[in-house]
Amino acid sequence: MPINVEKVSKLKAIQADAQVLAEAISAIIELDTVIIDENLIVVAGTGRFKKRVGIKEEGGDIRAGYLYGRVITNGKAEIVEDASNDPTYDPSVQAGTAEELAEICCPIIGHDIVMGAIGLVAVTEEQREYLLSRKGRFLEFVLRMGHLLASNAIEADAHQNNIIVTRQLRTIIESIDNAMLSVDKNGTILQCNKLGANLIRRKKRNIIGKHITEIWPGSPILSVLNTGVGYDWNEESYQSNSYAMEFMVTVNAVFSGNDVIGAVASFRDVAELRQKAYDMMVTVPRVGIDAIWGESLPMEKLKETVLQVAQSNANVLITGETGTGKGLVASAIHHSGPRMAGPFIPVNCGAIPDNLIESELFGYREGAFSGAKRGGKPGKFELAHNGTIFLDEIGDMPLRLQPKLLHILQTKMVERLGGVKPVPANARVIASTNRDLESMITENEFRNDLFFRLNVIPIHIPPLRLHSEDILILLERFLEKFCRNEGKVINGVTKDVQDLFLSYGWPGNVRELENTVEYMASMTTADIITMDSVPARIKSQQDGATPSGMSLDHLLQNYERNLLKEKLHEMGNLPGKVDKLADLLHVSRATLYRKLNKFGIN
Repeated sequence: MPINVEKVSKLKAIQADAQVLAEAISAIIELDTVIIDENLIVVAGTGRFKKRVGIKEEGGDIRAGYLYGRVITNGKAEIVEDASNDPTYDPSVQAGTAEELAEICCPIIGHDIVMGAIGLVAVTEEQREYLLSRKGRFLEFVLRMGHLLASNAIEADAHQNNIIVTRQLRTIIESIDNAMLSVDKNGTILQCNKLGANLIRRKKRNIIGKHITEIWPGSPILSVLNTGVGYDWNEESYQSNSYAMEFMVTVNAVFSGNDVIGAVASFRDVAELRQKAYDMMVTVPRVGIDAIWGESLPMEKLKETVLQVAQSNANVLITGETGTGKGLVASAIHHSGPRMAGPFIPVNCGAIPDNLIESELFGYREGAFSGAKRGGKPGKFELAHNGTIFLDEIGDMPLRLQPKLLHILQTKMVERLGGVKPVPANARVIASTNRDLESMITENEFRNDLFFRLNVIPIHIPPLRLHSEDILILLERFLEKFCRNEGKVINGVTKDVQDLFLSYGWPGNVRELENTVEYMASMTTADIITMDSVPARIKSQQDGATPSGMSLDHLLQNYERNLLKEKLHEMGNLPGKVDKLADLLHVSRATLYRKLNKFGIN
């Protein structure tokens, strides 16, 4: 009985090199890699394929019509976009055990001979979308890898082969978006691409040949060399003589048989990743000075101040009643100045529970407390690096955290909970409050030194009742905004509604006005808003009732303003009417002018 002896394939003869290449590809591309020889035997692989090295794929039948058999038989690359539902992909699909979702597979051809196949495999939906979104680029990449493997297998001279492989691999490594370096089994750096050298801030010649601990003291790569167990996206910090390095690092061990012969590290700059994450998740509108509506003298002065302050890096404290638009002004300052390209991170100090605000602001390291997220989490100050952090309701900041906040303002460095190394937090701070911080200082509820550190540039936003000439302008703008968003057609409001709005005190300021307009526009069925759609709490003022929610101070100022308007109107164009009104009201002319200016009455 004849015995079939299967000869060792060309790819099997370079198995160690093939495994190194597969690990390098996976570290760079972040997809599983598999290398199959002409007999459908897995020669090298990563992920689930590493366990299948030496095992035949597709039942070993190259004529069965499945992917690897087709690629090797036809010598043509294929892209399978929906592997788990393609019965011609692999026998496991019909068996219902397929784990792969998509794959790019290319033949390994040398001297017109197909030696096997190489594939990039997606096993998660995220990887599948990533693979297919770059399929043209990855297809070209895998073809080049196939040529590289073929050259390696054909070259008999090992020394010449190493030169060719090294040169080609170096070219490929340099073209990858990620920074990368590789080390041998002793931890000596063998390769580092240009991007990696830039992030490490050294010349390549001063990196290659060094021990990894000279570049990254205490690097976990040494543990990978000892155990063979790699890791994904570990946040690592290293301190040089003059600068700090913050990286997200992925490391894979390189094996020859069962022996670890080196490791490949792929890494990215933390600040760059945070900026990209912010750009993808940010929901804060990018608003500038045009978003501050109003044509009154107080609002024109406010806009001038915002544009001037925006050019500075000094801290700003915005004060004003609830609903005056402190967050809008903070955003306009950020988006009108040189930091507009950086992140704008708003934090409502009053909305975060006291036991969480410290970790939210300053971040934490892995294991800092029970339930801490694996890998840790950056705080808002870190996320705002080279941008602006807006601390809304700063008066609600717990007294115990105020010294730490003061330290960050002074040093521009932040230390996470459980951390040992401070990291840069070059964020401009804009704070806001509707509370009297100076009274809180007297009551020992707010630190005096923190107040002065925040209050470098004070900005006060006047309440709506003090620039009432903007009420109808705001009403019109809010109505236009609502109609645009909801697709409704409303041509305005009746005259009696306008008069009511002008006489109402607006204790909730601009926010109350906007909410009122939205309510009326939602409730009306006609093309013009009448008194029937006005909320009862506002309409009650027309009947002489006291509007709910108004303080005594608001009521008195509202009465005083309306009285002055009414008396001036009664005097018409009478010459010297201001002097006459001063006599009538038994106040000095200077006092009357001060009140007229305060209420914005021309």
